[in-house]
Amino acid sequence: MGMSRKATPTGEIQEPAQGTGRAPASVRMVLFALMIAMLLAMLDNMIVGTAMPTIVGELGGLEHLSWVVTAYTLATAASTPIWGKLGDMYGRKGVFLTSIVIFLIGSALSGMAQDMGQLIGFRAVQGLGAGGLMVGVMAIIGDLIPPRERGKYQGMMAGVMAIAMIGGPLVGGTITDHLGWRWSFYINLPLGAIALIMVTAVLHLPKKRSQTRIDYAGAALLTIGITSLVLLTTWGGTEYDWLSKQIVGLGVLAVVALVAFVLVERKVSDPVIPLRIFRNANFSLVTVVGFLVGFVMFGAMTFLPLFQQTVQGASATNSGLLLLPMLLSMMVVSLIAGRVTTQYGKYKIFVTGGGALITIGMALLALMDVGTTRLTSGLYMAVLGAGMGFLMQTTMLIAQNSVEMKDMGVGSSSATLFRTIGGSFGVAIMGAVFTNQVKDTMIEKLGPAAGAKMTGGGAQMDPKTLPSLPAPVKDAYAHAVASGSHQVFLWGAIISVVGFVAAWFLKEVPLRGSGPAKSADADADAAAEKPLVVEAV
Repeated sequence: MGMSRKATPTGEIQEPAQGTGRAPASVRMVLFALMIAMLLAMLDNMIVGTAMPTIVGELGGLEHLSWVVTAYTLATAASTPIWGKLGDMYGRKGVFLTSIVIFLIGSALSGMAQDMGQLIGFRAVQGLGAGGLMVGVMAIIGDLIPPRERGKYQGMMAGVMAIAMIGGPLVGGTITDHLGWRWSFYINLPLGAIALIMVTAVLHLPKKRSQTRIDYAGAALLTIGITSLVLLTTWGGTEYDWLSKQIVGLGVLAVVALVAFVLVERKVSDPVIPLRIFRNANFSLVTVVGFLVGFVMFGAMTFLPLFQQTVQGASATNSGLLLLPMLLSMMVVSLIAGRVTTQYGKYKIFVTGGGALITIGMALLALMDVGTTRLTSGLYMAVLGAGMGFLMQTTMLIAQNSVEMKDMGVGSSSATLFRTIGGSFGVAIMGAVFTNQVKDTMIEKLGPAAGAKMTGGGAQMDPKTLPSLPAPVKDAYAHAVASGSHQVFLWGAIISVVGFVAAWFLKEVPLRGSGPAKSADADADAAAEKPLVVEAV
């Protein structure tokens, strides 16, 4: 078989059966453009988070602060599956470009906001576009590169995540101090323009024209269900008590909406999320693993900086660097796992190994106390990062390999959605555990009256105000945060065991696409289900 591409009777272009070992320059250009788009979505929250104190100081509305983040998260989560379905129906490129434009419009409007209400509304527009950015990148990569070859690019995706998490807070602080908080949104415009130009110029995908109707009922029910879940996990234990009528009502609404969604999807001819994809055992199992990865990862990244700033006295301005051991470990391990997967086509060992390392890493973090050094905590974080590196991209690869090519968009969006919801649950549940443990420890250290006062709703117990507090209070709060972190990471380790067990039931299904040393049987299997690999020129 030659190295030239072959056109199918439908005019689609397929890759040669034997890999060249190196992507064409045109494909690398497309991947570079996609990575910029992914960076846009991931960097935004990191930069804006650093700028929030300044934003509140100028616009006011401290009581609405959480909505600046919640509006973005809600819109992202609710729109993710819809973007994926639209890409499957009408073509990936146009839908992806539309999501970039919407994101940039939201960024520009957010930068021009004159009050907190406007900012919240414009952040929702940004989040709507961000949902399409993430799933668009994953789905286009799924179209462009067969699963067998995709592992080589895992390190690139992990690198983008590391850049966003490390550089975001640093860039956000610099921009806010020297250019003003509005530029924390305007910075997206030049990056987005580069992504738009490059994607338009170098990405050429087969055009699609769907005759089916959009499943509006399913989309509406799914949006209501996801919105209820995100609000429940965001407000539960903070804005409202977990047993309050608001939280219970949101839980009931979520259950009713999602049950109705399943009933509708079973009847419509072209559902938003085809339930048939969950009949594949590997897809269902890896979705569970992805949910738990989100749960643990977002929870860990929320409370690790707090522990290091409060207990270990690290500087808040370098909060991104505090996670460096975990992020570098994640990037390196992801790169190695990707290369091995491409070379040998094996991936189950990485999922089970990742589940084990995440469990061990969280258990080690649970051992930290007020005497733990930064070196020790860094080593513990490296173990956790290695587990994430094995799982972050491998779970998406398995999800995409487990669905038909026509369902690549909804498969990618479903995997992304469950990871997002897992992160929302992780932050909310771990936050509730942390808060309760901190209150209990403060009461134990300082007595009922003083402890309740220092942890009450009006207390200002953050790393910046700690130096001004009396020594006994500072010591008590350090012990309280260490105790709360212990409980958070301990529960994270317990939850991680579920993902480790689920990984054992995955089947080593051969990855679609070319690879070295393929057998005749593998060639026959690949011929039976060719991936839709498209031309990039």
